[in-house]
Amino acid sequence: MLFLLKYRFLQIVREFSIMFWALAFPLILATLFYFSFGRAGLSSTGDLEWDKIKVCVITEHQETQNSSAFLSFLDTLDQKTLDILPCSSEQDALKALEQGKINGIYYASETPCLTVGKNGLKESILTSLLTSYTQNAAMLTDIATSHPENLDAAIYELNNYRQIVKETSLGGETLDPNVQYFFALIAYACLSGTFLGVRACFDSQANLTPLGARRSITPTHRLTMILMDMFVLVAIHFINIMILTIYISKILGISLGKNIPALLLVNLMGSTIGITLGLAFGSLTKMSLNIKMGFCVLLTLFPAFLAGLMFGNMKNMIEQHLPILNRINPAAVLSDAYYCMGVYNDMGRFMRCILILSFMSIILLLAAFLGIRRERYDSI
Repeated sequence: MLFLLKYRFLQIVREFSIMFWALAFPLILATLFYFSFGRAGLSSTGDLEWDKIKVCVITEHQETQNSSAFLSFLDTLDQKTLDILPCSSEQDALKALEQGKINGIYYASETPCLTVGKNGLKESILTSLLTSYTQNAAMLTDIATSHPENLDAAIYELNNYRQIVKETSLGGETLDPNVQYFFALIAYACLSGTFLGVRACFDSQANLTPLGARRSITPTHRLTMILMDMFVLVAIHFINIMILTIYISKILGISLGKNIPALLLVNLMGSTIGITLGLAFGSLTKMSLNIKMGFCVLLTLFPAFLAGLMFGNMKNMIEQHLPILNRINPAAVLSDAYYCMGVYNDMGRFMRCILILSFMSIILLLAAFLGIRRERYDSI
């Protein structure tokens, strides 16, 4: 038995075209998603490097204590945030502002002020910087006078922006809304086990492959062979899904939640539903392998589309108008299970999803058994 399991395992993993759809393609999609959304769109991917904001600084002929502190404040920001361009006069600065060469003009006077040419993100940042200085002007002026060596550190702490208000789930996880695409992607990857299941059914048909001919004359019960194939296929696909999960969470840095046992369980159920779907489809249909593989693309992509893989709000729209579709769509159920695990922290709803997936897997496995059991071959 162990030899047969090992033989079947090696036979499946050596099928490059099948393993591409089951493993490589989801990894490629995850990478494309990551770069398509951009690092700014994924809160868990790290800090974003902004282009420096171009400004001019107009100083008074006679510097004051407050204007000197403001200039020191701007000089510190010039290292990372601002790109202070030289301007010979206020007229040249205004002309550069009109031409769009700079985003704003700071006036380093007793009461610092700002002039901008339009409303935008960079202009809002400039306004925020001035407001931040104004609110702490007395403190910075005192530091510049009494302890000038500590001024840079004080300004750094002042501009070390932290997100004060965070979008936090009820389960305590802070997740970017774009993470829903990665949940739908993992659900799609789980359904990609259909390719493995269809190939296994093809190899079991005595009139199509030598392997199927040899297996048809063995005394082993067909249900036993189906269960053996299913065990090997689920193990292979579970490894595929875990590789994808580790790649998304560890390499791309996308948080999928911290409930590891629940993650392993839903990955296992997702692998099972994908394999059983392929076994059922492969055993119940009478088509060539290429046509079956073409339909497998539809069987995986269409449910994933309804679960929000291409359009993030699709699952919510279906929930509002046709909620039963989300209950019978395995990709939507899987996506919901990932949400319950990583965002909602709703274990009751999570277990409901697991039960639905288990019921679907049993029904599909029975359908696969009936499809293979009815196969009859003429004797020579």
